[in-house]
Amino acid sequence: MKILVTGSKGQMGQEFQIIARGDPDYRYLFTDIEELDITDSIAVSKLIRTEKPEIIINCAGYTAVDNAEQETEKAMIINGAAVEILSKAANENESLLIHISTDYVFDGTSCTPYNEDALPNPVSVYAKSKFEGEQAVSCYANRGIIIRTSWLYSSHGHNFLKTILKYGRERESLNVVFDQIGTPTYAKDLCRTIREILPMLSTHWGVELFHYTNEGVASWYDFAKAIADLAGLNCRILPIESKDYLQLTSRPFYSVLNKTKIKSRFGITIPYWRDSLLDCIVELEAGKG
Repeated sequence: MKILVTGSKGQMGQEFQIIARGDPDYRYLFTDIEELDITDSIAVSKLIRTEKPEIIINCAGYTAVDNAEQETEKAMIINGAAVEILSKAANENESLLIHISTDYVFDGTSCTPYNEDALPNPVSVYAKSKFEGEQAVSCYANRGIIIRTSWLYSSHGHNFLKTILKYGRERESLNVVFDQIGTPTYAKDLCRTIREILPMLSTHWGVELFHYTNEGVASWYDFAKAIADLAGLNCRILPIESKDYLQLTSRPFYSVLNKTKIKSRFGITIPYWRDSLLDCIVELEAGKG
């Protein structure tokens, strides 16, 4: 079976490239903007008709949360309209579309973990664009899986982990917000899980929504403190409130996702976030990322 992976230069795309090297059961086709502009309906339709992938994993996306407030149209096209294009093209080939979404579709006012039935209420441009992508899959895909995740990091690309490691080596202290709660998620764990459940999705029809993050709960302060501790940084991590940290758009104050559905449906075990963080830091130190 052939798998088309979009956004191959992103965190998840690069993790899937590593998986592909040791995966004899699937043939992978990796594309990024240079090979395939997912906002171009003609190009997308042509590639899918030609390559005929049984599975499409959409790892592409506009992820600059603050910049989205100024680049509204761009965010909406990449995260929303492009997903509609992919959904329609997937239908032409009866491909299964796996689309990655975000905890940001929730407003963060809950005090208990969000399950898949919770009502989304996106408040930022980025959040609205990602929710539009979810709606596109629901409306236009005959075979679709939406996976919401949160606080992605890996040994590839730009992310919170790498930011803390960089500045933690350069500065004596860092201020990090303690009143935003969620779960750090190692992109490698998410990609491995998707690969693990693929055989169970071979006959899947309709559109279904799942939540996936690592296990456990943390604030951004907890996340940063764990990075500093596990990496042996001498930098002090200082907790501050969100109101004292300048950002163009607000983040959900609480966006913990309930993962009961994906665990029970597929019988998977999800690693604890701090264990996965250590694995990633070890990988970075070994120079593999």
